[in-house]
Amino acid sequence: MSVNKIPSYHTSHQDTQMKQIYQVYGDDNYGRKLIIFSSCCLPPSHQLNHHRLLEYLKYTLDQYVEMDYILVYFHYGLRSSNKPSLRWLREAYSEFDRKYKKNLKTLYVVHPTNFIRIVWNIFKPLISRKFGKKLTYVNYLAELRDHLNYEQLIIPPDVLRHDEKLCAIQKDRPPPSVKKPPPRPPLPTQQFGVSLQYIREKNREAIIPLVMSQTITYLKEKGLRTEGIFRRSAHVQLIKDIQKLYNLGKPVNFEQYGDVHVPAVILKTFLRELSEPLLTFRVYNQVQEILNVESSLRVTRCKQIVESLPEHHFIVLKYLICFLHMVSQESIVNKMSPSNLACVFGVNLVWPRQGSISLSALMPINIFTEILIEHFHTLFSRALISSRYLIAVRVPLSNL
Repeated sequence: MSVNKIPSYHTSHQDTQMKQIYQVYGDDNYGRKLIIFSSCCLPPSHQLNHHRLLEYLKYTLDQYVEMDYILVYFHYGLRSSNKPSLRWLREAYSEFDRKYKKNLKTLYVVHPTNFIRIVWNIFKPLISRKFGKKLTYVNYLAELRDHLNYEQLIIPPDVLRHDEKLCAIQKDRPPPSVKKPPPRPPLPTQQFGVSLQYIREKNREAIIPLVMSQTITYLKEKGLRTEGIFRRSAHVQLIKDIQKLYNLGKPVNFEQYGDVHVPAVILKTFLRELSEPLLTFRVYNQVQEILNVESSLRVTRCKQIVESLPEHHFIVLKYLICFLHMVSQESIVNKMSPSNLACVFGVNLVWPRQGSISLSALMPINIFTEILIEHFHTLFSRALISSRYLIAVRVPLSNL
């Protein structure tokens, strides 16, 4: 199925059901697209067209399978009344060919039961050993915290209540309501998980964060013509090690890793872990409303939104989008058009203050980001940056 053609059922009532069953929730901690399937949202089998469900799953995945992604399957809520047949499960597995399985990095099965293990044993002869290694059982929601941005997940209430009951049964496990100890204050050299303001104050008023300047400088030299740049992940432990180096104020040399995807992932991770997004929480609703603006007026509206940003955020955003515009200029070779870059970076530039980004919220975010990249010179021609501010932070006017 073409990713550019929306299936005929896309506006139907069943499509609304399917969006509840199967949703995209931004990225995990390492830049991989996060897709969630919730069994408790499945209606009774006689009310659901399973063929359409399969086509919708493929339609959704087609937008992301060219990059690394993660699947989270919430098993609780699957009952005899809404359980798909083994025949359908077998058909579904055969429909998802290597294109879909290759870049799936992990399949988290949350709250597994004996049914899952029985089905796994039935299908084991059909499942490759390599794919089998991607399966991870998760008995409690708390176990997801080590892998995903748990606070931004929108977990069905039924699943949350079920998890609370399971935790309460375990006498040696505190229920989820028990408060965790307060987090440690950030280090003076901290780069990840803090605000732009904090980084600037602790780094001699340098306006462009060190992580951004080093990754972008390296990628300009080595990665502009790399096919699929920003679509691949890197080894999880390596990313953690590099983050630790930055947070401790130790030097990072990307030459020693010999892989342009490493700084690419570090850049995305840095943006995603800012305590406030680069575009700020304040403009999230304005970005969501971009679809209500007439197409011919969207560039003007985007310019208004960008120019309303705090001065520091505006300058850092301009630095980033200038680079992404350069990447898009090499799209014939690297396959990263403004649209493709927007799909990767949009969710890392803006998100709501509470909750996560639903599938329906992705489209306006991606369109807004695509306009930023494609119309960079129009949107960032602002002459409102005070020279006094630039002198204070030591950024030459020629660099902007």
